[in-house]
Amino acid sequence: MSKAQFNSIRPRLLIVDDVPANLKLLRDALEPEGYKILGAPNGQTALRIAAGALPDIILLDVVMPDVNGYEVCRRLKENEATRHIPVLFVTVKEEKESLVEGFQVGGVDYITKPFEKEEVLARVETHLKISRLTQELLQKNQALQEEIARREQAENAREQAEEALQKADEHLSILSQQEADRWGIGGFIGKSKTIGRIVEDVRRLQSAGTMSVLITGESGTGKELVARAIHFGGTRANGPFIPVNCSAIPGELAESSFFGHVRGAFTGAHRERKGTFELADGGTLFLDEIGDMPLSLQPKLLRVIEDGCVMPVGGTLEKHVDVRILAASNQDLQEKMAKGAFREDLYFRLARFSVTVPPLRERKEDISLLAEHFLAMFAEEIGIAPRTLSQEALAALEVYPFPGNVRELKNIIEHALIQNGSPVIRPQHLHFMDVREYPADRAAPPSGETERPLDQKQMEALMVQRARKPAEPQAEPSSVTDEEKILAYVHTHDSISNPECRELLAADRHRVTYLLQKMERYGVLAHRGERRWARYYPA
Repeated sequence: MSKAQFNSIRPRLLIVDDVPANLKLLRDALEPEGYKILGAPNGQTALRIAAGALPDIILLDVVMPDVNGYEVCRRLKENEATRHIPVLFVTVKEEKESLVEGFQVGGVDYITKPFEKEEVLARVETHLKISRLTQELLQKNQALQEEIARREQAENAREQAEEALQKADEHLSILSQQEADRWGIGGFIGKSKTIGRIVEDVRRLQSAGTMSVLITGESGTGKELVARAIHFGGTRANGPFIPVNCSAIPGELAESSFFGHVRGAFTGAHRERKGTFELADGGTLFLDEIGDMPLSLQPKLLRVIEDGCVMPVGGTLEKHVDVRILAASNQDLQEKMAKGAFREDLYFRLARFSVTVPPLRERKEDISLLAEHFLAMFAEEIGIAPRTLSQEALAALEVYPFPGNVRELKNIIEHALIQNGSPVIRPQHLHFMDVREYPADRAAPPSGETERPLDQKQMEALMVQRARKPAEPQAEPSSVTDEEKILAYVHTHDSISNPECRELLAADRHRVTYLLQKMERYGVLAHRGERRWARYYPA
């Protein structure tokens, strides 16, 4: 190390000797060479100065009156703050044999008295270099260990992320397979020719991953099932399936709902929101009741279908999306186009391929298969033994017109299953909706006009309206439904518990729990309390 480097760094040396003359000799030899000298007349003072000043090197006399040099060195090495400081012992020639003890307590070298200036300078400079190189090596080693630890942590995080991603992919694959199994071709129950044709169309459309499809048919025929089968059995099965009921979106929010909006785009837009097109990116957007889409929104929808770009409300940059459009309607779109309520260009863009789902009354040969399917499905869901249909019940189903189509058949079977405790479903267990009966707040159709079948929401409202009426005495006990029995009990006793309901209906816990929860979903009952303390009250 050059003198200039010494002067710029100013190494600090602590000299410990109880003889002032020796201190002066060493100071006079070292100070002119650029060292900053600290002195201590005894061991205790040396320990205090070393802990506070942290010198770069210590020259330590062996023989001192209070604490000898070996003990001072031992204490220095026990202290975390001073253990790295190199210690050179100062001794007379006759004491060199005892220096073994000095090395054992942590000394690195020794200087003999009388002093030779060149020897002192050489030894001090050498051990300063060694000390600094050691410290640099330790720092680099620590930095290397920290980097290794950081990389190991990053590698572990990467492996965990890859494992989580793999599990997520496997889970998604399982979910996709479950969805494909649930909503695939196997979901089409029936043996009629019309169902066969629909299945063939679905198979062809599954491989046409970008073609828009228009699915038409009455309410309750299973249009969404067709759409899901096309999606989950096709090339986009791993992508999202986003269903949207166009008739349920308020007109003022329709554009934001479809295309999203940026923060501050309008009052209440406190954060950015993705629209259904972005949510369906890479998958399928199912537009149910497309005939109810606002006319003002139709040209914007057409543009997105044609160029694949959406502009969020209040935004300035378009976003590209890869979305397949499947649309459905129970309305006569041809008639709406003739009235100017639906754009022809949008119709022809959506109806690149059309699938018509027939009403259940036109495929009565499928009724028995569908009924058996729903019986098995609900029995498993409720947790009861499978039920069967009597021949008389099946005959009653086959002559019924089913204005609510497959959805109504599903509701009838579900109702019969939870009402009936015997293993056989008979005609008296089938609760057919009287489509000629209108709720009190709904006007009857004009004289001479054909009554339109009630849609599902209207039928559910009618069911609730009937269920809310306390049951009247019946000449035929079997004509009183379980719901009416429960409501009559609640009307008399203010509430009902699960055990009370089981005693009332002579039914098991599974059926009663299912029935009470279903009546709660319909808004007829509301429960308070949990588990054994739960009671159901009029909603």
